[in-house]
Amino acid sequence: MTYKYFGAPNSATAAQVPISMRPEELGGDELGMGGMFTKIKPETIAAMVLTGIQGMPLHKVPPLELVVLHPDYAVVKLPMTVVDPLRGVGEESVGAAAFIWSTVPDRGGPRDAFDVYQLLHEWQDFSVRLHEAGHQPYCLVWP
Repeated sequence: MTYKYFGAPNSATAAQVPISMRPEELGGDELGMGGMFTKIKPETIAAMVLTGIQGMPLHKVPPLELVVLHPDYAVVKLPMTVVDPLRGVGEESVGAAAFIWSTVPDRGGPRDAFDVYQLLHEWQDFSVRLHEAGHQPYCLVWP
């Protein structure tokens, strides 16, 4: 699976992403260069931010909202609580969250804390761009 995180003003706009998924066809900056391609599931990102930075128990992490379910792809909406906390967080909190998440085994084994730290910084930048654009976070999922 591949995941493309992007911002859109609302679910109707987010649902209009083209099936081809070529970056040049994705439209404006938030859907094109402003988005992020990754192999990390949206549920993992949500859990990483909310448990590692907000201190929320894992069982209280809110579910993702399905916007489009198509045979070739899906679009899900992430809760704003996943990106908002990142905007005002300092280096110490990002480092602590990265260390905590580096110890959590996933299918490939524990991740390096520095890799998680860099990922959280990318998400911090993404969060700021979303806020400045007045957009909400979405994720395009396709095989």
